Amino acid sequence: MYENVFNRVEEKYVLTKEQKETFLKKMEKYIKKDNFYESTICNIYFDTQNYDLVLHSLEKPIYKDKVRLRSYGIPHLEDEVFLEMKTKYNGIVNKRRTKLTLQEFYEYATRKKFASSDQVKKELDYLFRYYKLKPAYFIAYDRVSYQGILDNKLRITIDANLRSRKEDLQLELGDAGKKFFKEEKYIMEIKTLGAMPLWLVHNLSELKIFPVSFSKYGSIYQKEMEGRIC
Repeated sequence: MYENVFNRVEEKYVLTKEQKETFLKKMEKYIKKDNFYESTICNIYFDTQNYDLVLHSLEKPIYKDKVRLRSYGIPHLEDEVFLEMKTKYNGIVNKRRTKLTLQEFYEYATRKKFASSDQVKKELDYLFRYYKLKPAYFIAYDRVSYQGILDNKLRITIDANLRSRKEDLQLELGDAGKKFFKEEKYIMEIKTLGAMPLWLVHNLSELKIFPVSFSKYGSIYQKEMEGRIC
């Protein structure tokens, strides 16, 4: 079984290599590698013809949503992938997803009808139809994942090699892309069901690691637009 609905608080941090290594050293007695410790995560983000979803997100509204197709590694047509919708309202993240093969997704994309229907698929189908969604960006990164030793609902992920492309928008075509950061930087996400434990807050403060507003899709899109203007 897999979870298909998540409600949680997420905080993001952009770390240098030194900050990452120091943080993980201090966390050794609090966190452990989770069951899927290392993975390359590949995503196709969907948007409207005019990129309305990402433009709305960049305005930092109270409510925003995104739709993406995600795989862990480079899939073949018969491999399972996740079709996800992710919303954020007042700082609370809700993620709903359904599992299907890559071939099944392409069949849906062709005929705009799922072979089987559950509530999550109905909601996703509504978004695809309402916004007339199309593939917009491929975004990938290499992730390591941890969970709390005492609280396995606490999750910490660290993503490296953030990269993207606007062509070849199919997961099976590999994970190559243009790197986002010029320097060696990492995106850390801390995911909790509520408030962070005090030991984590104290260690972040001691290391001067502070949360930032950082959307992978939004930041990549904004950087490309700024490059065009320049």
